[in-house]
Amino acid sequence: MAKENNDQSVLGHIDALVKEEENLYGKSEISEGDRQRLAALKVQLDQCCDLLRQRRALREFGENPDKAKVRAAKVVENYEE
Repeated sequence: MAKENNDQSVLGHIDALVKEEENLYGKSEISEGDRQRLAALKVQLDQCCDLLRQRRALREFGENPDKAKVRAAKVVENYEE
């Protein structure tokens, strides 16, 4: 993930992950390695979206959005959509 965690850098990272995901899904055949990468991308996307939600919530309540931290994969993967 981008070292600087401002909203724009997080959004830029999300965009790059989505583009990579689209490229993998666009292949005529998806290999086992591609499947593993897609699973990793899903986790990273969930982490980025969670970080963005944290930043926005902190800002909304007058807190410093830089207090937001990337949560572990096992944490964000257990959230209900």
